[in-house]
Amino acid sequence: MSVRHYLGLVAIAFSVTYALTPLVRGLSARLGLLDAPGGRRVHTREVSRLGGAAIFGGFCAAMTVQYLGERFAGWGAVFARDGWPLAGTFAGMIVIMAVGLWDDVRPIPPGVKLAGQIVAASLPLAAGLRVDYVGNPFGGGLIQLGLLGIPVTLAWIVGFTNVINLIDGLDGLAAGVTAIAALSFLVLAAQMNQLAAAVLAAALIGACIGFLRYNFHPASIHMGDSGAMFLGFTLSTLALQGVMKSVAAITLLVPLLVIGVPVFDTLSAIIRRTRHGRPIQEADDGHIHHRLLRRGLSHRQTVLVIYVWSAALAAGGYSMRFVPSAFKVGVFVVLAALSALMASRLGLFDAARVHGDDRSSEVDEGF
Repeated sequence: MSVRHYLGLVAIAFSVTYALTPLVRGLSARLGLLDAPGGRRVHTREVSRLGGAAIFGGFCAAMTVQYLGERFAGWGAVFARDGWPLAGTFAGMIVIMAVGLWDDVRPIPPGVKLAGQIVAASLPLAAGLRVDYVGNPFGGGLIQLGLLGIPVTLAWIVGFTNVINLIDGLDGLAAGVTAIAALSFLVLAAQMNQLAAAVLAAALIGACIGFLRYNFHPASIHMGDSGAMFLGFTLSTLALQGVMKSVAAITLLVPLLVIGVPVFDTLSAIIRRTRHGRPIQEADDGHIHHRLLRRGLSHRQTVLVIYVWSAALAAGGYSMRFVPSAFKVGVFVVLAALSALMASRLGLFDAARVHGDDRSSEVDEGF
């Protein structure tokens, strides 16, 4: 497929999401599904929390055009070649959206949300999308996982889903970080002729950018759990569909670097809460964006700093494709160490203030 084809999918997802978002915002206001300011919330006025529906709509529009193009215009063979895994992926997307919308409309317990995430992750797994092997970073070749691939795949999808949800704490943050990661996955997948991953990535990029028009500070709509979990779920399947299918780049390290900032934010939250004797699912205001705001950066400056950090790690993940196997771990350790140093300097491992049960689509809600 050509660059023009991928740009066309980006444009379709962008246009539909751009058009749908004001409609969803208006519907949310009529239904009273708004987040009020206060507590851990960083916004200063009531904001809709159903933006995930618009993101999902734009993404689905691009994928529908891709499917119709294949059926009637000879646009490659993405669905024909990867039909079952894609069908399982789309089924999982529907489930994760339903769970997220349920939580956005009527908050559900963390255990119920986790169960829904596991069900959603099980669908692409059952359709054949799984981690069967990983690259041996120390000497080349492949390490077969066998039955261990089942829990690894479930943990992978559920983990991605939650790290994006946890970083969704400022206007434009989750959508921008996801777009950066998806762009890296698109380039990798296209170069390795993994067409299913490439078209998914293109649709995701367009949907994120279209939503950012309304979600960048000051946001008039938030994506909610439905949007954040959908973005994380889709990124996880991108990694499985594309990057991890290639012997040249088949390693867990590449996608982990591509979404390095959310991963570091989540790991630091676990370390921070464990060190200070608090449950890891307990929400606090010690995340990257909270620390940067308290250092005097504005809302927009904080988001842009995290964008740059994310882009640097995504570029590092991409570059690992060209690094000999013997040096992959070394490159990963260097990049991880630099990020860990930055995390330490920001105080991500220090105690943070814990808040009550106030909730918002754009704040940390714990695990």
